[in-house]
Amino acid sequence: MLVVRNVTVRYPNGVEALSRLNLHLKRGEFVFLVGSTGSGKSTLLKLFYREVQQTEGSVIVDEQDVSGLPRRAIPLLRRKVGVVFQDFRLLPYKTARENVAFALRVIGAEPRSLHMRVARALSRVGLDHRADALPEQLSGGEQQRVSIARALVNEPAVLLADEPTGNLDPDVSLEVMEVIESVAESGTTVVVATHDRDIVNHFRKRVVELVAGRLARDQVAGGYRATDTLPLAIPGFDELTPVRPAGVPFADT
Repeated sequence: MLVVRNVTVRYPNGVEALSRLNLHLKRGEFVFLVGSTGSGKSTLLKLFYREVQQTEGSVIVDEQDVSGLPRRAIPLLRRKVGVVFQDFRLLPYKTARENVAFALRVIGAEPRSLHMRVARALSRVGLDHRADALPEQLSGGEQQRVSIARALVNEPAVLLADEPTGNLDPDVSLEVMEVIESVAESGTTVVVATHDRDIVNHFRKRVVELVAGRLARDQVAGGYRATDTLPLAIPGFDELTPVRPAGVPFADT
């Protein structure tokens, strides 16, 4: 589904954001991408929707090599890849319904199917009852769910989320991540770049850690750090099942 082979990204100023990175994500897999600021997380996500291009190596998205994709083909690629950002990026003068519909209109979607597809996307994130609300009338968690609906309305094969809980309170963060988890359960490949330690430790998904653009850890059912062997307490949850991380432990970076 998502394959990175010996990828290096070197920016014009000489900074090497990623270095000889190899990674393979299966269809329907949920992966947390962790690492300090500047470790290469956002650069890796941008490779998948061709916001940046690798200097060396190859990138495969849904069995398509996007390494040498011509510029005219990039919009077609982005129909396969939904992206959710930390700052929501909603149009302030459009309702939730209109924000989601906008993603279809820009690609020239068939008007007759537009209403049904928008309604389905809002229902998936539990916001069909808020379809006519403007962003300023929505809570932060609701705004992020609208942005998720917008990313899902094209029914993409891949959902990328860059710090999706960065502007949210802990309890709201958990609600948003449960929505994202349900997306993976429906068969969409999900990659979430995050600094949210509590969230990573609670959900216990596959964890890929980058350090200075290199793969430092790839761990099944991992924690935010390799040493996080127990989930941290999250408000509103009294019982959490202890889970030990799988795989060979790495040094805590």
